[in-house]
Amino acid sequence: MALHLKWFTFNPFSENTYILYADNKDCIIIDPGCADSSEEQLLRSFIQEKKLNPIRLILTHAHIDHILGVSFVHQQYQLKPELHQDDLELYNTAGNIARMYGISYKQGPQPAGFLLPSSELLLENQKLEIIHAPGHSPGSVCFYQKDNQFLIGGDVLFYESVGRTDLPGGSFETLANSIKTKLYALPESTRVFSGHGSSTTIGYEKVNNPFVKV
Repeated sequence: MALHLKWFTFNPFSENTYILYADNKDCIIIDPGCADSSEEQLLRSFIQEKKLNPIRLILTHAHIDHILGVSFVHQQYQLKPELHQDDLELYNTAGNIARMYGISYKQGPQPAGFLLPSSELLLENQKLEIIHAPGHSPGSVCFYQKDNQFLIGGDVLFYESVGRTDLPGGSFETLANSIKTKLYALPESTRVFSGHGSSTTIGYEKVNNPFVKV
């Protein structure tokens, strides 16, 4: 039983939005960053073409570039976001950040619930482990799928880089510890799909990442 992953690069921050879907057509929308009508149409068209059924909206964290499309997804599919509770303040004050950047933003609904560390998401009986990996933001989480050997990592770990830690609630020491103890503990073959840029693997980053090496 396979899971399939589609990603789009949206908004001025070049953020990666993911749709994770199963053979039964159920799908999870992750970090909708669509910032205008053309990007919204791309997301909607893919879901229509694949005849997908969106069942959950989940966030790796609540920085503005990852939540610009939350209101659209809620309006289109009647889904409310789920995120880690430690990022709720970021989510609720995102309008201030949008104004600072001069970005159009409509506040989304209050969360449907909170993602609990060490719990699991289910998609057609396939499990995704929720890994709390703070440092980039207090409530940053990653989603690990053991059978298919991939991690949807948000802005924790990038190809030869890591998430910035100079934003409110950020801490490089905390981030480095999250990467070393939680992400680098995963199999080296695990493919990492990040919130920006290209994918990478745990094994590659353990050797080549200039910020956090083993």
